[in-house]
Parts: sequence; structure tokens; C-alpha cells
Amino acid sequence: MAPQKIVLRFSADNADQPIIYHLVKDYDLIINILKASINPHKEGTMVLELTGTRYEEGINYLKKQGVTVHPLTQEVVRNEDKCTHCGNCTAHCPTRALFIERPSMEVKFNGDECVVCLMCVKICPVHAMEVRI
Repeated sequence: MAPQKIVLRFSADNADQPIIYHLVKDYDLIINILKASINPHKEGTMVLELTGTRYEEGINYLKKQGVTVHPLTQEVVRNEDKCTHCGNCTAHCPTRALFIERPSMEVKFNGDECVVCLMCVKICPVHAMEVRI
């Protein structure tokens, strides 16, 4: 089974529980955490790739624990015609999916590394970074 990218939203009630540990141990799932953020009130969001034969069982477990589960259906793409290669997006990309290739100094985009945080969309001065649903 190919990895599925999903977004998990934790509440203050379940953010301190070993939920991801149980996905690995009890459901034999392979986890690749792409992005995680917990605020001071212990609410949080996590973007991850999930792989394994017991994928559906794992998703059901998450829901029973009160975790909101959404597939990552958005995709960020770069409009090559609009991009001026200013590099502004590369400074804000948390996964380095956007980077400057040397010596050409051109901005390159590796969509496989993107976790759809949308920082590049917000800060691109020429709106070359776009969201595809």
C-alpha cells in the first residue's frame, strides 16, 4: 500500500496521550511525521504519511480516541511562468521542499517534500505558488 498523507487534529483532551505510539505498536503501521505543532493549550495538528496493511483499523482507532482525521487533499504547485526565482519562499519553507539550486540560482520545488503548510502561498510576492484541490 502506498503511503497516505493525512492531517490529524488533536484536542486538549487527547494531545498528551501516546496515540501515535499505539498506531505503530498495535496496528503495525509505518509513520512518517511531516509536520507537527502543539500550542500551549495542548491542542495540535499533525501531518503524516501512514502506511501499512492495517491502515483502516488504525484510522478507526484514531477516531475512537477523538482525533479528527482528514486526508491531505490539497496540493501546492509552482506556476513556472509566474516565478521570478526571488527565493523568498525558500526562507519560509519548513521542509525545504523549495530550495535554490546552485550555481544557476533558480528556485526548485520538490512536491514530494511539501506538507501543504501554505507559507509559500502567503509570502510569494508574484503569487507563483498556488493551491490545487
